[in-house]
Amino acid sequence: MHEITLCQNAVEIMQQFALRHHARRITSVWLEVGAFSCVEPEALRFCFDLACRQTLAEGCDLHLDTPAAVSWCHDCQRDITLLMAGVLLCPDCGGRRLRVIADDGMKIKRIEIE
Repeated sequence: MHEITLCQNAVEIMQQFALRHHARRITSVWLEVGAFSCVEPEALRFCFDLACRQTLAEGCDLHLDTPAAVSWCHDCQRDITLLMAGVLLCPDCGGRRLRVIADDGMKIKRIEIE
């Protein structure tokens, strides 16, 4: 489970940001998890709560965005949405000639502090 390490790293970055801005606490954070990141959203939520304990982020609201992988199929000439990472077939025509646009990481998009 690499979600705990991701959360610990995110909380460390959040704490550094909060301290630079003389915050008393972190109230909310928005994370974006890429479609090819191999991160399980529910595991991430669970680990995030654990990683936030006894930090400025304890009790903060987690807003999680998990955009789907988007792709262009050269065979059927249309935009498609890939349902799973690792399955690189067009769901419409079964074609393999895809241009995939998807992230494989996690980003902190926004932090709210008091």
